[in-house]
Amino acid sequence: MSAPPAGHAIVLADGDAPDRASLDASWPGWADDVTLVVAADGGARHADRLGVRIDRWVGDGDSIAAGDLEALRSAGIPVDLVPAAKDETDTELALRAAVDAGARRITLIGATGGARLDHALANVALLAHPALGDRPAALLDARLRVRLLRGPGTLDLAGRSGDLVSLIPFGGDAIGVRTEALEYPLNGETLAVGVARGVSNVRLRVGASVSVERGSILVVETPATLST
Repeated sequence: MSAPPAGHAIVLADGDAPDRASLDASWPGWADDVTLVVAADGGARHADRLGVRIDRWVGDGDSIAAGDLEALRSAGIPVDLVPAAKDETDTELALRAAVDAGARRITLIGATGGARLDHALANVALLAHPALGDRPAALLDARLRVRLLRGPGTLDLAGRSGDLVSLIPFGGDAIGVRTEALEYPLNGETLAVGVARGVSNVRLRVGASVSVERGSILVVETPATLST
């Protein structure tokens, strides 16, 4: 009998990550229905702080101690050690592993901070990875949540009143953008690449949404309790 498909998968990347209490405060329910946790190389170190158990490890081993990797093996956790010379980042490999396991939703943690801006940008771009298909995916830390909306489509922006919501065109102009319950409304308008018009909007009430007819939008939410 084959294993049941994963519902909500968490990918632990090797950047900075908050503790469980910080995530719980910023994004209540963020870990609901988690059935799979995939660590990308040194991202394994985040598991204890987040109160999650690693189900699989993927990477080239350049950011995890050999003893820690052996401890994962000894605990019976599948370890997929790949060559350092490869086309994918460890986080991309972990994302693909979650998809291959049947994940229907994916949250990436440890993917937005750290010393490597290039990795952070590449991780944001993973939201457009072809392997995701129409699966919901988000990059998450205590300071922000990043999701990708592809047109034609609508994204539910339910959350606290007063939180910041930035809409950033991705991969080209976003055409026919409409918002509901944001302080600065858009009514079928275009957000052009390189223009910061969609930055720092504000959610007016718990129920809010954004839609786009053509193109894609990065939706970046920031809790109002944080300084800006």
